[in-house]
Amino acid sequence: MRPVTHAAAAYLVVLLSTSIDPLPRPPVPAADRASPPAAARPQAPPAPAVAARPAPEEPYTAPDEGRFGPSEPVVPGVDYRSFTVPGSHGETRVHLLTVDLRQPGVRAGLLFPGAVASGAPVSGMAAEQGAVGAVNGDFFDISEEQHPGVEATGATSGPMVLDGHPLKAAVPQGQRFGWTPPEGDSSEDVFGVGTDGRARTARLALRGRVRTPKGALELHGLNQYALPVDSIGVFTPQWGAASRARAVCGTDENRAAPCSGEVYEVTVRQGKVESVSEAPGRGAIPADAVVLLGREAGARALRELANGTPVTVDYAFESSTGVPFAFALGAYPLVRAHAPLPGLDTEVAEPRSAVGIAATGRVLHLLSTDGRENASSGLTVGELAELLRSLGCAEAAYLDGGGSATLVTRDQGSGQVRIRNNLDRGQERSVPNGIGVFAG
Repeated sequence: MRPVTHAAAAYLVVLLSTSIDPLPRPPVPAADRASPPAAARPQAPPAPAVAARPAPEEPYTAPDEGRFGPSEPVVPGVDYRSFTVPGSHGETRVHLLTVDLRQPGVRAGLLFPGAVASGAPVSGMAAEQGAVGAVNGDFFDISEEQHPGVEATGATSGPMVLDGHPLKAAVPQGQRFGWTPPEGDSSEDVFGVGTDGRARTARLALRGRVRTPKGALELHGLNQYALPVDSIGVFTPQWGAASRARAVCGTDENRAAPCSGEVYEVTVRQGKVESVSEAPGRGAIPADAVVLLGREAGARALRELANGTPVTVDYAFESSTGVPFAFALGAYPLVRAHAPLPGLDTEVAEPRSAVGIAATGRVLHLLSTDGRENASSGLTVGELAELLRSLGCAEAAYLDGGGSATLVTRDQGSGQVRIRNNLDRGQERSVPNGIGVFAG
């Protein structure tokens, strides 16, 4: 797919948007139009505004071999190394992939199993998509023990952008999976690479509308396993075939809260309401359709839509950075301006995965540790941040860890993908996304 064009507003807000059967709409600041799902038709982009001024280049020094061990080339511009670091709970074996995006042909992208509500092993996605290296990605809906009879979706907590196109939005903060987040974290936090080829962190907030003959309704969900209370969300064909029932369970503050008793679902096909339902559905969504799901006040609003009603759905990501993302996934800040963030946990040691950014977004450090087996004890979040700082990272973010922590490289002789870290309990877990490294 073609990358989206850059039209950044002077106040550094970018929108990646998608529209289903578009109608005229009021102007939205700095909208960078991305191709929508399947049968949708993109609107024309607005005239470009003043572009953001690029940051000055930071010098970069490769990891010191005396401290971090010798490197093993994977391909030109991509190196692997492993080393042991001391921690508060003992020693931990670390596996590091250093990626120089300045090297011609080297790039990073989203590993994606083909549907938002699905998963695959990192090694399998890397092999299928041709990556030369990869690490696992965001935390995800892994279990629904609090909601008997409701299926876990496997969808991520944070946003996703693939080839410049919004795939899903963030769940409410209280609905996140994973460890207790540090103060100031948001489910909207992401890591990604912009259309300028530079890696960065940011926040992606969903902005959207459901337009009907009676007026516009606010949209607060896109292909996510949890919708805010009183809201309406949209599910596109990229969601997959999984049940949408989980999306109306829990509250904005409590993931374990009961499922809502007031729900309504509307299927919109080729711009008109095709069917309605009193319960969330399941199964593949047709290429020319979307499903609107409402809970509480959102459900009551959707009940006003009868079969045959013309409906337009448009949505966008509003970004805190002035450059659109070519790809992004949920990742949560550890380091900013070369310093670990305050308040990071220093007690709990776990297997970790993370991504660090150096050289003004031109160099990446993808990192994963050994699992809980053998002599490796894992790192606290605070120790992880300090390690990434010592590697020269100006920014860094943590990814899902524990049994998900996986780092792979491709052997250039055999072409086989190799898992580099010792996995938790020796088993590779299926995950919903990852960061892939590509060359050529």
